[in-house]
Amino acid sequence: MRKAAGDLLGMECDLQGAGRTDAGVHALGQVAHLRVRARVRMDPGVLLRALNSRLPADIVLLAAEPAGTRFHARHDALARSYLYRVSTRKTAFEKKYVWWVKEPLDVAAMARAARRLAGRHDFARFRAEDPARPEESTVVVVESASIALEGHIIEFRIEASHFLWRMVRRIVGALVKLGRGEIKEEDFARLLAGRADASLDVAAWTAPAAGLFLESVRYRD
Repeated sequence: MRKAAGDLLGMECDLQGAGRTDAGVHALGQVAHLRVRARVRMDPGVLLRALNSRLPADIVLLAAEPAGTRFHARHDALARSYLYRVSTRKTAFEKKYVWWVKEPLDVAAMARAARRLAGRHDFARFRAEDPARPEESTVVVVESASIALEGHIIEFRIEASHFLWRMVRRIVGALVKLGRGEIKEEDFARLLAGRADASLDVAAWTAPAAGLFLESVRYRD
């Protein structure tokens, strides 16, 4: 994206997304700001079409609009919402976009556990160490979390002001572990409270990147 913008405008551009995604993770509603050093007058629709023509097939800009000079896609975001999709059967065309879990899953138990996530919790047991942010607090306020069954797809959604590295994938891994009956709801509650013993190896349960999507980013109106 930065290269496409630089090629189009003929100058160095600053591009910053609202949130990072690991390799293999997708973005349905990523937001980014594009800042250039010189004043450029271009209709947003023209910019949108010109950039899309230069981007690879798996990157698509959905909208473009002017922003204030102080707008920052990451710092100004109030909340981010992630979607994780678990398939209960083999799919012919969605392999890159779901986690196929072959064992039967107790979706009701997973949904009950997911509801526990709402509120202020210390997610130390659900994060990976981030070398880029060694002093980052592990406390996150989750605004909502839910599970819904849509045909053969289990959809897990979670919204929070920010997320720790691999936090969502490890939460999903623990929920699937619960759905398989390999841990109990009480174990999940202890993990969330930071009281679980070391035998509950959440890192080893990390869900694959394929099923994870940054679904939306929320800003002030």
